[in-house]
Amino acid sequence: MRGGSIGSSRTPGGAVASREGDRVTTLELFFDLAYVFAFTQLSRLMAQQHDALGTVQALVILALLWWAWTSYGWLTNRAHADQGVVRVAIIVGMTSMFIAGVVVLEAYHDLPGGLSGPLVFVGAYLVARVTHAIVFVWLAEPGLRRRTLVTVTLSMLPSGTLLLVGALLGAPWQLWFTIAAVAIEPIVSYRTSAGIAWPVRSTAHFTERHGLIVILALGESILGIGAGAATRPISIGILLGVVLSMLICIALWWAYFTRLAGDAEHALTSLPARDRGRTATDAYTYLHLSLVGGIVLAAVGLEVAMAHIESASGLGLFGAAAIGGGVACYLAGTAFFERRLLGTWNIVRLVTAALLLVLTPVIGILWPLLSLTAVVAALVGVFVAERNFSPATPERRDRARLSRRAQQAARVRRWRS
Repeated sequence: MRGGSIGSSRTPGGAVASREGDRVTTLELFFDLAYVFAFTQLSRLMAQQHDALGTVQALVILALLWWAWTSYGWLTNRAHADQGVVRVAIIVGMTSMFIAGVVVLEAYHDLPGGLSGPLVFVGAYLVARVTHAIVFVWLAEPGLRRRTLVTVTLSMLPSGTLLLVGALLGAPWQLWFTIAAVAIEPIVSYRTSAGIAWPVRSTAHFTERHGLIVILALGESILGIGAGAATRPISIGILLGVVLSMLICIALWWAYFTRLAGDAEHALTSLPARDRGRTATDAYTYLHLSLVGGIVLAAVGLEVAMAHIESASGLGLFGAAAIGGGVACYLAGTAFFERRLLGTWNIVRLVTAALLLVLTPVIGILWPLLSLTAVVAALVGVFVAERNFSPATPERRDRARLSRRAQQAARVRRWRS
């Protein structure tokens, strides 16, 4: 957790500029709770529609929520979340995103009576984004303020317009307009910020912030497992299903936090300041969406499996595609994340992700308990293969050693100051 920084400088609006070594605040964790609820709603949306269209709709909304979340992540890396105008922005953003989560189930299909669900969703989303944009530009470094304004305006204005037009038009155009809005923002933002050394004020904060959203997504999947198991009398089948589902969640945690997160933070810390911002954008802002999306998708598959855990019929293609596709997306995302930060390809994870996708029909015809067992076996196989056949390369060891030296030097500088 972030403590008070000795010598922290005040910026406009009473904000306190961040510096290396600052950590995540409790207000940021509070902010993330709105996303836990939104993730739960997205799982409900996919489970209720139980088809490819519902899955695409939910994943598109997830991408929208992610762009909002990561924008606030960059803001709180620039200045403390619990001080001054940033605290106001966080509170407004948290409330707006919670409202967006409340109406997720009406984001595409308005229910009779009351306000227009699609317009309320888009309105709440835009309130959060505009609030962030104002404060983010306000607190930008003088030399980057103009470029920040251009980047924010050119990425948000067309995407916001597309969202509003889509909400007004309704189905089937709304989904296409929303997909365009989701795609245009990161593309425009990436292009307009090319060559700019966006500062990462605190690497420790930035990496911890993204690690915590992964944890919260895993927490949402555990809530889904528990909610499904608690609705029926306990039995041997339910107990086995809970254990297997938990093993899958634990394996996803293990794959990131035990095998990757520490080395990734060290590698980012060791980079020169001019390269750190672009690398952080690629590895965390963009690639972490595949991790969170994979978890949310796998959670739906786990809920479907738990709902039919004692059935003697097959899991079904939808449940198999959700759990197999979700785990595959997560493994592939961690492999690309490792490549971007550590410079090595994790072939084991890429091959396993491909196999899970190819074997989805087979997983679908297995009993739910056997389907969960197969996924657990695949994840265990990943870890065994990594341990025995993918030892740390000299390059990775060198990067870890250099990053440790950089961290030690940073601690010495902070102590002297």
